[in-house]
Amino acid sequence: MARPTVTTEVGNDGVAVITMSNPPVNALAISMFPVLKSKFDEAMRRNDVRAVVLTGKGGRFSGGFDINVFERIHKTGDISIMPDVTVDITVNTMEDAKKPIVAAIEGLALGGGLEMALASHARIAVPKVQLGLPELTLGVIPGFGGTQRLPRLIGLSKAIEMMLLSKTITSEEGKKLGLIDAIVSPDELLKVARKWALDIADRRKPWIRTLHRTDKIGSLAEARVVLTSAREQAKKIAPNMPQHLACIDVIEEGIVRGGYRGILKEDKVFKELIVTDTAKGLVHVFFAQRAISKVPNVTDRGLKPRLVKKVAVIGGGLMGSGIATALILSNIHVVLKEINAEYLQKGIRMIEANIGGLVVKGKLTQNKADKALLILKGALDYSDFKDVDMVIEAVVENVPLKQKIFSEIEKVCPPHCILATNTSTIDLNLVGEKTRSIDRIIGAHFFSPAHVMPLLEIIRSERTSPQVILDLMTVGKVIKKVPIVVGNRTGFAVNRAFFPYSQAAFFLVHLGVDPIRIDRLITGFGLPLGPFQLQDLSGYGVATAVAKEFSAAFPDRVFVSPLIDLMRKNGREGKNNGRGFYIYEKGSKPKPDPSILPILEESRRIANLIPSGKPISISDQQILEMVLFPVVNEGCRVVEERIVVRPSDLDVATVLGMSFPSYRGGILFWADLVEPKHVYTSLKKWSEQYGDVFKPCKYLEDRAARGIPLSEAIAEDVSSKSRL
Repeated sequence: MARPTVTTEVGNDGVAVITMSNPPVNALAISMFPVLKSKFDEAMRRNDVRAVVLTGKGGRFSGGFDINVFERIHKTGDISIMPDVTVDITVNTMEDAKKPIVAAIEGLALGGGLEMALASHARIAVPKVQLGLPELTLGVIPGFGGTQRLPRLIGLSKAIEMMLLSKTITSEEGKKLGLIDAIVSPDELLKVARKWALDIADRRKPWIRTLHRTDKIGSLAEARVVLTSAREQAKKIAPNMPQHLACIDVIEEGIVRGGYRGILKEDKVFKELIVTDTAKGLVHVFFAQRAISKVPNVTDRGLKPRLVKKVAVIGGGLMGSGIATALILSNIHVVLKEINAEYLQKGIRMIEANIGGLVVKGKLTQNKADKALLILKGALDYSDFKDVDMVIEAVVENVPLKQKIFSEIEKVCPPHCILATNTSTIDLNLVGEKTRSIDRIIGAHFFSPAHVMPLLEIIRSERTSPQVILDLMTVGKVIKKVPIVVGNRTGFAVNRAFFPYSQAAFFLVHLGVDPIRIDRLITGFGLPLGPFQLQDLSGYGVATAVAKEFSAAFPDRVFVSPLIDLMRKNGREGKNNGRGFYIYEKGSKPKPDPSILPILEESRRIANLIPSGKPISISDQQILEMVLFPVVNEGCRVVEERIVVRPSDLDVATVLGMSFPSYRGGILFWADLVEPKHVYTSLKKWSEQYGDVFKPCKYLEDRAARGIPLSEAIAEDVSSKSRL
């Protein structure tokens, strides 16, 4: 791997071109900063240098600071690893330089890369450059002066929007806002940047030190109105994360006390934020998501993915129509098959509605929507399956029906065709039992709504071909999903890890805890829905079917609540008919339904977990732990049974599949922050009180005793002999 370098070339015109190189995105490695400083200092000393141009090699300016440094800080606790860039380089060395510096920008300038450009005296870019400060997605704030310079260049409101939402803009928008001084062709970039730098040196163009500008900030009173509004927004979009409000505080410091004081506060706050649990969690998820693309015996064999241009989707219901939508949006031709014309038209209308919804929300142009729908074709038989590269079956969870479908498609599809099932529970070997193509059969478990939710669980049996796995991983990436390869066991990874979630919540209800209180605590923790509102939305029929599957697979640790059956007998089906734990009325938010109390009491009487009839006394924290620690426990079993390649895969899966808060790092990483020993001792105590529903598994016990993080992969977790 090429080492990071910084080079200088001085032209006959007296312009020193300083070039950063650290492929593939020119990330700013720690080793580059002292070299950059020395190159700038040298340029200032040399009599043959009149101005400087800063650029990046390989068509990219810089993708930002090297995030590996954050991970090192989290592992060592040593904040001194962070280089002193803010004052030492972006202020003293660059902005206060005695010769002008112009940034010549191609490809992207993100995070610390954009901040280096902001510290320059002008910025020249090519078309369609991506510009942004996404640091808040990693739990920190811009740390090289971005909180102070961006508002001074483009105005306070837009700068706050870019930072709080981690929103990128193009160089064209940057030009309109005042961030970019000129847009030129790639061939002209260095030529124009050099001339611009010389024009500044000769006073033909203004020499602007951004930190000293105030013209786009407005009056203090106007700024305070914007900042107050931003704080309200931050409390709504990030109630459990400190970096958003911290960013606004730092911006305000610069407005009230001047840019340089703002820079000093930015540096201090950045270093405080980088060691928070929020930053640790977000950085963990960032690296964990990168790791999932490495699958032993698949991605290490030198195989090349085959091109998938046409896919048949069997079943046009909610899931099938969502899958078809995701495929056509990524320019993959789709044949949607249904059993009759009525169902087919209904499926096509759902796809059209999905596409139309994206247009209304401004996420898709009408032109792209029209093009996507042109590559969708309906079918009532298999005649269009003769040239498909993949089939995705998305019918109901019925084993004989799936077996019949796979037996039929094996005969009509080409021999290279991937045969995928969207099952969320059924064993792949059962699905393919009546075929001769078990090596081509694979699970493609999408999460609903399939065109929106980012996770794709790829389920492989011990006989699934590595080529087929690689091909489906590639399709997943093409349709903008995050593919995670998992093993062939009931519930796979996400549903398996989370089956104790609602189970523990129901158990608490039978101990006398109010279900609405549980939901409120879980949403306060950061999940979008509590277990009871989630139950209302997914439907009680689904809950009954899933409970049956898990009861059969894991009878030793399943608590069967009588509550759902009682609610159905009472005419409640959740959101489907407007009555469940909540009341659902069109045009208003769900409201807790007080009339459910007699049903709760009846269920508690039948379950008889509290013979005295007196509800347990329990704190909010204990409720959270009693609901989530069993999920940690089951997640440990998922890792122990090698259902995931590595523990961090499960963290990514829980974030993307169950919306576990990313700033908590996923279920296992969160447990590490809580301390595995505390998780283990709590579960052990509850199992002694309430039985095997809470019994801690051997993997959790072992790691807690040895002090090994649950989310950390060691040799025994990842091996080429993976039993996925």
